[in-house]
Amino acid sequence: MSEFPVNPLVLIGVGSSFAFSGLFYHLYTEKKKELEKLKENCSSPPQEIPIFKPDQHLVKTLKASPYKRLQYVAVEGQIQADGEPLVSQFVPRCLGVIQKIEVEEHWKYWNPSTKAWDSRKMNRKETNNMVPFSLISPGAYISDFHVKVQSPLEASGCFLERVYFRMRRAEEGLMNVVLQGLSGEKPVAMEESEELLRVGSTVTGFGEVVLEGGRVMRLQPPQDGRTYILVPTSHRSFMDSHEASASVWKMLAAVTGITGASLAAMVIYRLVGKQDDRSK
Repeated sequence: MSEFPVNPLVLIGVGSSFAFSGLFYHLYTEKKKELEKLKENCSSPPQEIPIFKPDQHLVKTLKASPYKRLQYVAVEGQIQADGEPLVSQFVPRCLGVIQKIEVEEHWKYWNPSTKAWDSRKMNRKETNNMVPFSLISPGAYISDFHVKVQSPLEASGCFLERVYFRMRRAEEGLMNVVLQGLSGEKPVAMEESEELLRVGSTVTGFGEVVLEGGRVMRLQPPQDGRTYILVPTSHRSFMDSHEASASVWKMLAAVTGITGASLAAMVIYRLVGKQDDRSK
């Protein structure tokens, strides 16, 4: 039996390159679909969705709209608590409207089969607090116009900012060491973190806006099934980040695809060359 003319590692490289190219292209198409959904409006073909700030122009637009409702728009503004804001548990003079505190213990336990200490997390506790809040025009700490944000916890998007993180190491005394040897378990550390949607931060909300009572504006989940989104940035920055992400996936798909094609061409060239040598 003659020796196979191609290194098996090269064949693995060809398959891996095409597999990664397919994966990256799938991620690229998913990101493009997400961008198209964000650009969809009530009209056709899809276009950039309207962008508003909490001001008189938005009030006039709502009054002129059917049922005083805008089905899917972007509203960009600064966070303002409608009452007393939440106070950070760990950071002085840090205020927010949504707060999430997580505490989790890190333990090690003795594994007789491997004769080693394995790690695990346990006793995870999460505390969530929220107060009503609104969006006001950026830079306006006192404004006559504001948009109340309804059901923010139903919105997608990573809009909480981590303001505190600490890993507290467990103290080891002589008695603890003895007990750990008997039980086969020992505490290693306690992890604490706090996330806030901070007062004064810029947020863009994608959803439905309604006008009630001639002046009260509300941002709420869309009734037509489109995604309700809150993001901690301006509308333009949010769209730019999505477009940049799509470009990265597209570039990676092209690079891995070209690499796979090049390796495949090399394999074919070697096989054809070997066949020619046999013919001669």
